[in-house]
Amino acid sequence: MSEHAQHLLDNPLAHQPVDAHPHWQRFAPDLPAGQVVFSEVVPGGGHWSWRLRRGMALRFAALDDTCNASVVLYAAHDPLERYNMPDSLKAQHTAHYTRGHVLMSDMGRAMASVTHDTVGWHDPLGALLDTPRMNRQYGERRFEAHRNAMYRSGKDGLLIEIGKHGLGPRDLIAPVNLFSKVSVDEAGAFHFHPGHAPKGSVVELRMDMDVIVALSTAPHPLDPRTTYAPGKVGVAAWRCGPAPADDHCRHFRPECARAHHNSDVFALC
Repeated sequence: MSEHAQHLLDNPLAHQPVDAHPHWQRFAPDLPAGQVVFSEVVPGGGHWSWRLRRGMALRFAALDDTCNASVVLYAAHDPLERYNMPDSLKAQHTAHYTRGHVLMSDMGRAMASVTHDTVGWHDPLGALLDTPRMNRQYGERRFEAHRNAMYRSGKDGLLIEIGKHGLGPRDLIAPVNLFSKVSVDEAGAFHFHPGHAPKGSVVELRMDMDVIVALSTAPHPLDPRTTYAPGKVGVAAWRCGPAPADDHCRHFRPECARAHHNSDVFALC
């Protein structure tokens, strides 16, 4: 074994980037230090993206009481394969996500799984806040006049992020709105539940494929509040490894097992 390899084994923190700020110690102190790769604090109304390998996990933490985190997923090998909301919901007989659920691609593969959740309900149906709706509800605050106090919609934030990976408006898909709850009544009307995820709420996604992940922390489009005050979201990336044979998400439903099998086979080819 080389001296460098032995150094990595003896010093697990050496796997981290040398300038990685330990934000995660603030909102995810239970994560194994030697497996954390990086962490960020995304301000309310902000946006973020990364390319992550299979076997990585993202811990999302609500750092305020008004958080919404709109997440989209694309396959890193070919972004034409991406998270498919209708197929994921239909296959799992659900209208919301929590621990055990799998976010599936339009090729029937598991892209990410919800492995940890203190909230119990995350919205896949409410879509994105766009700029016209944002301006009507909150007023208009442009960067030219307000600098970092500007307002940015979820749609614009995600378009900025997926653009960094060669994607455009035609590639923008329905997101998963973490920390938000939308229920549907018998007449088919959507109802937003304010205060659903208090400060300190946590949800975790394990990547079951190599993926591009993009995030916006703009308000949920159905949030009735008239003040633009979206909460901060902590994000920590760590190495958890691929789903094992006895994984809870793999066995949550037969459809989840098939989606994981498809991702396992793809990873071996």
